[in-house]
This record gives sequence, structure tokens and C-alpha cells, in this order.
Amino acid sequence: MEVTPTGQPFGSENSRAIALFHLAFPVADLAQTKAFYIDGLGCTAGREGPNSLILNCYGNQIVAHVSPGACQPQKGIYPRHFGLVFAALADWQALIDRAEAKQLTFEQPPRRRFPGEQLEHYTAFLADPFHNLLEFKHYVHPEAIFGAVDDQRVGDR
Repeated sequence: MEVTPTGQPFGSENSRAIALFHLAFPVADLAQTKAFYIDGLGCTAGREGPNSLILNCYGNQIVAHVSPGACQPQKGIYPRHFGLVFAALADWQALIDRAEAKQLTFEQPPRRRFPGEQLEHYTAFLADPFHNLLEFKHYVHPEAIFGAVDDQRVGDR
């Protein structure tokens, strides 16, 4: 069983993450940001200023900063996107179901990559109203998240 540095089992009531992920990203409008991230994805709002909004995105801190002109679309999903890797397929599927029910924009629809291989995973890309791309994944073999170094495939390029 994996444990935290304090000896608590991962996922136990007393365990705490070693660190939370933080990401700041550009948006053009806070009302649209709330509609997509809170109403759409199910994030919760934290502090809000006139030009920024802190969001709890599944236990990670993401911060939307109003940055007019910074929200230009890119061609394809590379190089810039962010997202989450879900430990359980059911959690990934629940987010996909929510995104579909809320009619969020899929940049790439849900799919299964590398079926039957060490890198097998489920993935989908969403686009927020400001052209930020979000990827949500679940790996069938958790060791492939950081491991599987003998396989040099990363992305679709």
C-alpha cells in the first residue's frame, strides 16, 4: 500500500496531498469563466477580484486572470493544454458525462488510445470559451502515468 510521507495511506481521511497543483491561465470574461468552470466542469469558486478568480479544480488551484488579447486559438492541441489524470475510470467517465450534459465544447471527443498496450488510456479534450484547452485522462495501467520509460511515444506528433 502506498503511503504519504506522514505514513497515512493515500486516499485516507487523514492523508493530505504532498502538494497541490497551481495553474494561472488567461480569460476574457469572468462570467463566462464561471459558466464553463463552475457550472460546466463542477469546479468551486474561491476568492474573486475584479480581474481574477481562484477555482478549486478537483483539489487543485487554478486561477483565471482577465487578459484581453491573450486568448488566441492555437492550431491543434499542442503545445499548450492542461488538465487532470483521474485515478479511476468511473471518475473520468463522470466528468465526460457532465461535460456532455452541459454541452461543453469538445476539441477532441472522448476516446481510448493505445488499447491493449502499456500506455492504454482514455482521453478527451475540452475547449473553454477563451481557447484554453483542457485534457482529461485515465490510464488503465497507473505506472504509465510517469513510468513506461521504455516507450518513447508522447502525444500524437
